[in-house]
Amino acid sequence: MSSNLLVVDAGNTNIVLGIYRDDVLAGSWRVATARERTADEYGMMARLLIGDAAGGPLDGAIVASVVPPLNGALAGMIEEYFGVAPLFVEPGVKTGIAIHVDNPQEVGADRIVNCVAAFEAFGGPSVVVDFGTATTFDVVTADATYVGGVIAPGLNISAEALFARAARLPRVDIRRPAHVVGTNTVVNMQSGIYFGYLGLVDGILDHIKQEISGIKCIVATGGLAALFEEESRHIDLVDPELTLKGLKVVYDRNRVPRRGRK
Repeated sequence: MSSNLLVVDAGNTNIVLGIYRDDVLAGSWRVATARERTADEYGMMARLLIGDAAGGPLDGAIVASVVPPLNGALAGMIEEYFGVAPLFVEPGVKTGIAIHVDNPQEVGADRIVNCVAAFEAFGGPSVVVDFGTATTFDVVTADATYVGGVIAPGLNISAEALFARAARLPRVDIRRPAHVVGTNTVVNMQSGIYFGYLGLVDGILDHIKQEISGIKCIVATGGLAALFEEESRHIDLVDPELTLKGLKVVYDRNRVPRRGRK
């Protein structure tokens, strides 16, 4: 009989839900993060999105959350609507990754889960670039140790600052323009946003490579990662499902019956 697992990545901008049937990701869905939503609202939304993808009752659930005010609603939603008690990625959960930083509790659960997935797939040293609300760069070594990283303002945050502070500049789509040198304001802005951010990403990765020798893989994830897959001098591949894969690995390392209300 197959095992069905719900994986949840709760970020500041989006919540990503995924269903694993055994070791296969049967589907994933992205919804906007709204801190004021109740467990019932999230539950109805999740049930509608997931539908029959699980193919049967869930056997477990795991959550990586960087939005603590949402944790109660997410836990209640999973218990009430899916009948299992979720495992939250937090101190005490076995990840297989040692955390060697000044304050391990400051490191977001999603960053650790990303490193778990990257190390499981590629070994180390590896670097994960996650294009989220903030863009994070995280390093896991050959001996499965998280040694730190970098946090930069996210691409959307950077663009929004430009739109908000420059009254005569219009809001534009974030995309790669055909040419760096644009002949109108819209293309000028797209060029500055895109190539400016590309320079930030590759500049940081330049310095990481100078500090960390023998990097096996630099993998990118997050909603905007695909924008830079071809242009970046350092990103080796993009995996939109990296965090969900890491959640599955962590769940398997902590697997115990976690039944909640039916």
